[in-house]
Amino acid sequence: MRRVAITGAGTVNPLAQDVPGTYSAFKEGRTAIGLLDLRDFDRLSVRIGAQIKDWQPEAHFDRARLSAMDRFSQFAVVSARQALLQSGLDLSPKLKAGAGVILGTAGGGMTTSDESYRSVYEEGKNRVHPLLVPRLMHNAAAAHVSMEFGLAGPGFSVSSACASSNHAMALAFQMVRSGAAPVILTGGSEAMLCFGGIKAWEGLRVMSSDACRPFSKNRSGMVQGEGAAVFVFEDMEHAMSRGATILAEVAGCGLSMDAGDLVSPSQEGAARAMRAALQDAAIDPHDIGYINAHGTGTTANDRTECSAIVEVFGPEAMRIPVSSTKSMHGHLIGGTGAVELLACLMALREGILAPTAGFQEPDPDCPLDVVPNHAREANVTACLSNAFAFGGMNAVLALRRS
Repeated sequence: MRRVAITGAGTVNPLAQDVPGTYSAFKEGRTAIGLLDLRDFDRLSVRIGAQIKDWQPEAHFDRARLSAMDRFSQFAVVSARQALLQSGLDLSPKLKAGAGVILGTAGGGMTTSDESYRSVYEEGKNRVHPLLVPRLMHNAAAAHVSMEFGLAGPGFSVSSACASSNHAMALAFQMVRSGAAPVILTGGSEAMLCFGGIKAWEGLRVMSSDACRPFSKNRSGMVQGEGAAVFVFEDMEHAMSRGATILAEVAGCGLSMDAGDLVSPSQEGAARAMRAALQDAAIDPHDIGYINAHGTGTTANDRTECSAIVEVFGPEAMRIPVSSTKSMHGHLIGGTGAVELLACLMALREGILAPTAGFQEPDPDCPLDVVPNHAREANVTACLSNAFAFGGMNAVLALRRS
């Protein structure tokens, strides 16, 4: 079995439109959550979110290309450009023929869908944009990344709600490890911050109207965000032979299903995914120095996740720093696991833990070290990144310092 390296990372998210800017925001504990700037804002009950400000697609794509791209595809392609640039890969014809793209998204081109519904139902138009289907399809971002770089190996999109990115990266890891592809661009992208997207989540009654405070006793719910992150997963031997900088090693993954309730999380399901990731990576629980939590800021998720961590790590759980960066960039739904993996890379490479921002009051049902409000230095050699989705679908990645 081959080892798998991460040799490049790129992102467009509410905190910054690149990785260095995102790291700076993590270190500062800065939040991007604020009032939304959306059409029909006054009809929304939930009026806060983490939007990507000052996004100028014309700076990245020509007009012809933009006509075929939803916002979520734009974020993914720009993130992929950054990741490939950092990786230093020479995309030879042979490498292109085998390299793949696997991206996660929960909603696909939801902004396109929302605008088209308005056009047909509200404005009474009988025609939609001729490229409507290619813009809104879930595999659009993966297709655009593939076409951008001429990558002709395995490629597809994964959609498993809030675990989409982690599932995509787990599959990419398994394919590189098995030898099915030498390189895969992987991660996730989401652009669900449109009127219809907000209204859909309002119906679930899990949204906060003021802030995202994961693990805080006075939490009031989750806050939506948008954005993407893409990584270069590469065969370790291939990466080392060309002298690439190894950002981290993807050591293992754990996948599980709750097989229970559609929306209520399961402690047992989450625990099984974490145990499976540790076993797959051959990492002793004692060696885990950081956990990036799913940490949505809802009572059900936070308490269930904390209980699962205690179940897996026992008394050791109290010493492991566990933080949720959703407190800063919001819940990016299908793209969230990818952006959160950046916090793991920062912990492994720079020895700095991103905090849980907005923490105000300890919750006795979450008796963990949640790295409240301020970033912290730490010597981390291995970490986990959790993602638990509606439908009871769980995906945990294990990373190791290389």
